[in-house]
Amino acid sequence: MLRLVLSTVAVLAAGTMLTPPAQAQSVAGSYLAGRHAAVNSDYEEAARYYTEALAQDPTNAELMESGTLALLSLGDVEKALPLARALEEKNHRSQVARLVLTADLAKKGDYQALLERGDDPTGIGPWVDGLVKAWAYMGAGDVTSAMSAFDTLSEEPGMQGFVMYHKALALASVGDYEGAEEIFGEGLVGAAGQTRRGVMAHAEILAQLEKPEEALTLIRTSFGAGTDPELDMLIDALEAGDPVPFTHVPDPLAGMAEVFFTFSAVLKSEDAGDYYVLLYSRVARYLRPDHMDALLLTAELLENLGQFDLAIEEFAAVPSDNPTYHAAELGRAGALRRSGREDQAIEVLNQLARSHGDLAVVHSTLGDILRGQEDWAGAIAAYDRAIERVSDDTRMRWVLYYSRGIAHERSGDMDEAEADFRAALEINPEQPQVLNYLGYSLVEQQRNLDEALDMIERAVAASPDSGYIVDSLGWVLYRLGRYDEAVDQMERAVELLAVDPVINDHLGDVYWAVGRKREAEFQWRRAISFVDPEDDDGEADPDRIRRKLEVGLDAVLEEEGAEPLKTSSDI
Repeated sequence: MLRLVLSTVAVLAAGTMLTPPAQAQSVAGSYLAGRHAAVNSDYEEAARYYTEALAQDPTNAELMESGTLALLSLGDVEKALPLARALEEKNHRSQVARLVLTADLAKKGDYQALLERGDDPTGIGPWVDGLVKAWAYMGAGDVTSAMSAFDTLSEEPGMQGFVMYHKALALASVGDYEGAEEIFGEGLVGAAGQTRRGVMAHAEILAQLEKPEEALTLIRTSFGAGTDPELDMLIDALEAGDPVPFTHVPDPLAGMAEVFFTFSAVLKSEDAGDYYVLLYSRVARYLRPDHMDALLLTAELLENLGQFDLAIEEFAAVPSDNPTYHAAELGRAGALRRSGREDQAIEVLNQLARSHGDLAVVHSTLGDILRGQEDWAGAIAAYDRAIERVSDDTRMRWVLYYSRGIAHERSGDMDEAEADFRAALEINPEQPQVLNYLGYSLVEQQRNLDEALDMIERAVAASPDSGYIVDSLGWVLYRLGRYDEAVDQMERAVELLAVDPVINDHLGDVYWAVGRKREAEFQWRRAISFVDPEDDDGEADPDRIRRKLEVGLDAVLEEEGAEPLKTSSDI
C-alpha cells in the first residue's frame, strides 16, 4: 500500500509541475501552506501542497487525511482512493476516507463488500451507513432484506420521512410502483416528498400507474405557475399521454447517489458548512454524473466558497440540450459576475436569451447585471422583456417593477421610476424595500412629504432592523423640520450601520439642526473617513462634507440656494 501511495503522490506531483512550486522546502512548510489553502477553500492548491508534504513523509496519517479531503473536495475520487485505502490499513478512523471508499465500492457495484462494511462503527455516520446498507441489499438483489433495513432505520427519531422516501424510490426502481405510491400517498415521505425532486419522482410514479391527471394535479398544486423547462417537459408528456419513464432512481447505483444528494440537501438546509456539504454532493456527482441537481448544488457550494473557476467549470458541464441548461447558464453567469468578469456574464446571458428567450428570469438576471454596470437603458430594456413574459397574476412581478424603477430613477427619469414603484406596491403593498425607496425618493425631491413619511414609517414597521430604512425615516423627519424626532432615528440608524458614510453624514446634519454642532462636526469627519475613494457615484459627497466642516451647514445650504434650516418658531 505504501508503494501505491507513493505512486499516487508521484502522479499528483507531476500534475503540479506546470506551475512553479512554492518555496516550501520542508514537510512543515508544505503542510502549513496546504492548511492555509484549505482554510481558504483553495482545494487545488491544498492538494498540491499536501502532495509535496506526503512526498517527504508518505506514512503521515494526518497528511493523508488532509490530502484525501482536498482531493474529494475537488471531486477527484480516483486520486483520493489510494490515500483513503492507506488510512484504512493504518486503522486511522476517518470519515472522509470512508466516504471515498464507499463511493468506490458503490461505483464498482461491489454491494457485498458494502454489506460487509455496513455495521463498521468507524463509518460515515449511522443514517448514511444505514441507507447505503439498504441500497446495497437492493444492489445484491435481496429486496426483502432491503425493505427490512429501510423499516428498521425509519424507526430512528426524526428519520421516518427521509427513510421512507428512499424506500419508495427503491420500490419504484424494481417496478413496484403500487408500493411506492402507497408510501407517497399516505404522506409517509414527509418533507422529502415536497421538494422539487420528490414531487417529480412522485409524478413519474403516478405516470407508471397510468394516472396522468393525478400527476398533473400534483405538479400544479406544488408549483403553480412557477415551472421551468424540465417541469414543462414532464407536463407536456403527461398532457399528451406520452410515455413517462421513471428516471429519478432507476437502479441501486442511482439510489446510492440519491443518498448522498439528499443528505447534502438536508445538511445545506440546516446551515451546515458549505465545505462539509460539498463532500456529500461530490460523492453524489461521482456515483451519478448525470445527476443534474447534484451538479447544480455542487457548483453553488463552490461559488459560495469563493471557488469561482471550479463553480464555472461545474456549471459548464451541463449539455446544451439538457432541460436544466438554463439553470446552469444562469449559475455560470452569476459566478462570472461574482468573480469580477461582468462582460463575460453578460455574454453568457445574451446567448441564453437567444436560446431560452421565453424565460423571464433570463432577462431579469441580465437586467440586474446591466444595472450593476450602470447601463440604465440596457437594464430597462431587459426588465421590459422580463415583464412581458410574466403573467399579471404572478406575485413576484413586483420585483421586476421595483428593479426597473431603480434603473429609471438612476437614469434620472423620476416619473417612470415612481410609476414602477407604485405598480410594485399595488402587487405587494407593504414591501419595505419598495416603500423605503419610493418614500426616500419623494423626500429627496421635496414632494409629498407626508405620504413619504407614511411610507417610510410602514417600511420601518416591517423591517425595524434595517439601518437604511431607519435612516430614511430620520431623514424625512429632518426634511419636515422635526429635528428632535429625527435625532433618535438617525442615532438608531448609525447603531445599525456604524460605518456607512451617508448615514453618518445625515446624523451630522441632524445634530447641527438641533444645535449640537461639535457632535455634528464629529459625525461629518466620521462620514469622510468611511467614503470609498473609488466610489465615484456614492451619495456621500466628501467635498460637500468638507465644506460643511469649514463654514457649517447653514452656509452650505445658502450657497446651494436651498431652503434654510427651520427655526423653532418655524416648526
